[in-house]
Amino acid sequence: MQGQIEVQEILTILHKWGIHTLGQLAALDKEQLGARLGPEAVRMWERANGQFNRVLKLVRPPESFAESFEFENEIETAQPLLFILRRFLEQLAVRLGAIYLVAKELTLRITFTDKQIYERVFKIPQPTNDADLLFRMLHTHLENFKSEHAIVAVSLEVHPTKPVREQFGLFETTLRNPHELSETLARLIAVLGADRVGTPVLEETHRPDAFRLEPFAWQVGAIDLNRPKPSKPTSRIPLRRFRPPVSASVLLDADTPAHLRSTEICGKVIEQRGPYLISGNWWDEKSWARAEWDLAMENSELVRTHKADGTWKIDGIYD
Repeated sequence: MQGQIEVQEILTILHKWGIHTLGQLAALDKEQLGARLGPEAVRMWERANGQFNRVLKLVRPPESFAESFEFENEIETAQPLLFILRRFLEQLAVRLGAIYLVAKELTLRITFTDKQIYERVFKIPQPTNDADLLFRMLHTHLENFKSEHAIVAVSLEVHPTKPVREQFGLFETTLRNPHELSETLARLIAVLGADRVGTPVLEETHRPDAFRLEPFAWQVGAIDLNRPKPSKPTSRIPLRRFRPPVSASVLLDADTPAHLRSTEICGKVIEQRGPYLISGNWWDEKSWARAEWDLAMENSELVRTHKADGTWKIDGIYD
């Protein structure tokens, strides 16, 4: 505020001197002007004479690595789409390589005739600029892709990162080829469905064989030799489970299984242990209850069966 007052006072004095234009101000003597009106008047004189330098602060706008294309005619097959995506990847790979960056993630967007947009994000296991590898990821996903409407536009965006360089020790290693693993997983998902491929994780429940599949996540890096070793297995007999459990017919004798028949196992029961009554989630709609039996068959097989809601099923065979 003080600076603004000083400038106004200087302008008032200059007007009293008859100085009303920049040319008149520039014609004054610099040293005498500074001696009478101070350093602020000198800066005004320098600006009038084009001698004032102002440092510019350069701001580089974030660069977007994206390509898009609108088709003149609607397309209903994957070949034109793959052709355009191949061109996109080649152009983006050149742009990234010129500034020493690599792609860590791809975002594919497809626009249909009904204005709906399909979006899919591809996580790259090991950042790369190899257009062939990136194209195989897109091709694997699109070879089984189906839609009810024709395609009118497509766009591809690359999220860049710096190349990863890591020095491993003598006994450290990483995945031999994480891209092949990613491609294999993509093919399995295309054939089986996303809900059938992943890492099994046990549910927090006592219900037997209760687990869910989470998306498979690989970790590209060295093996931690100091991590705790897994505990030794117990002495229990392993059970080879049937997934899903096999339906069975059981003949009872004095409320105990005497004969078992199913597509996998059929025969007389010579010894049984049970029933082992277990239940859970009685407080909500996911409540369950079952009675389990261990049965020794006449052919020396040992099987685990259970009865729930009046239905018998075979869980598996003990090794």
